[in-house]
Amino acid sequence: MIAAALRQLEFADIPVATLTGRLVGASGLLLESTGCAFQTGQCCRIETASGEWIAAQVVGFRNDVSYLMPFKRPEGLATGARVLPAAEQGGLMIGPSWLGRIVNGLGEPVDGRGRLGGEHPLTAQPPHVHPLRRKPVEGVLDVGVRSINGLLTLGRGQRVGLMAGSGVGKSVLLGLITRQTVADVVVVGLIGERGREVREFIDMSLGPAGLARAVVVIAPADESPLMRLRATELCHAIAAHYRDQGQNVLLLVDSLTRYAMARREVALALGEPPATRGYPPSVFGLLPQLVESAGNGEHAEGSMSAIYTVLAEGDDQQDPVVDTARAILDGHIVLSRELADRGHYPAIDIAQSISRCMAQVTSHAQQAAAREIKALYSRYARVRDLLPLGAYVAGADPATDRAVALYPQIEAFLHQGTREAAPFGDTLARLESLLA
Repeated sequence: MIAAALRQLEFADIPVATLTGRLVGASGLLLESTGCAFQTGQCCRIETASGEWIAAQVVGFRNDVSYLMPFKRPEGLATGARVLPAAEQGGLMIGPSWLGRIVNGLGEPVDGRGRLGGEHPLTAQPPHVHPLRRKPVEGVLDVGVRSINGLLTLGRGQRVGLMAGSGVGKSVLLGLITRQTVADVVVVGLIGERGREVREFIDMSLGPAGLARAVVVIAPADESPLMRLRATELCHAIAAHYRDQGQNVLLLVDSLTRYAMARREVALALGEPPATRGYPPSVFGLLPQLVESAGNGEHAEGSMSAIYTVLAEGDDQQDPVVDTARAILDGHIVLSRELADRGHYPAIDIAQSISRCMAQVTSHAQQAAAREIKALYSRYARVRDLLPLGAYVAGADPATDRAVALYPQIEAFLHQGTREAAPFGDTLARLESLLA
């Protein structure tokens, strides 16, 4: 009797049927499936004509049609192909072994150094922090860039954007910040970049020493929009994990614009109407959700600072993504093409840039010095074009005369080589001597 009962229980545990959907449509990267009720966000597998399986995710539905988007390039799909829910597997596990590794948007290692392991579960979605329990921005974030440390000082837990057009030096400046910033862990998200730039950033900007304390998440431009979205969200989740472990984390995302473009591709494929410059309205609602997952957490120990590059298409600082990023971030650093064309590196326009947390982490003396240098810089800019022509006459305005006299020293202060270190303490000393 007991043996019969056990056999009956064993047979009851064996599934007699598997829920299976069928592929009924494929338009670009958007696939349509019927016959199985999937949940939004659920992962599934699609069978190809060769018998292989392609991983995809449910991104929407209409009536009894589920819309899927593959993580990788779909090849060999045929109408009527089987669509199965992905088998439930243990989530990602993260730990110290992730440091020095390079992964894709699914958390799979792509550096050829074997599997990843860890002791703590890692959710794909970055955690939400209650605004009333979030630790405030405290302490200076030393990024090793003289113009930022002295005039646009950042704090631990601040989120800031690097705004610039193409080819002005965003990635080079990001590499300098990566090498020089004082942080325990650096999480780098290379989203939508050219494959050549990914390798160059890892080998030249990070280097072996920088990579040893970093986790790099990559989704090059030839990846699907869904993979670019997953990679961006994954690097936020990784940074939040190390932050909650009590470490000071720097999150670098290059770029926020590529994330917005990936969101646009998905939304347009689902039929959402375009609005501002082709971006559907949902994009501007999802950007704040991503940015708000960065910053400090609820624990007293640990911090998470974030720097996003934002591409200003056509050097337009009123680009919708640039304008949205400027509104939701804690500061913005604008790179000027005019300064880059003059050989001024880093090409930071201090007159258009601002750090909204500088007053919280710096002394009144430094704030006053920064305001004075910005004022002198702006006064000189007004008469720059008159000087070569001899049209400027000294003596009419003492403040402008002082700006013209001090500009060579100010320009030397703002200049910095790509391999030159500028610690915060040395920057303050030089700032003080500049106005002495």
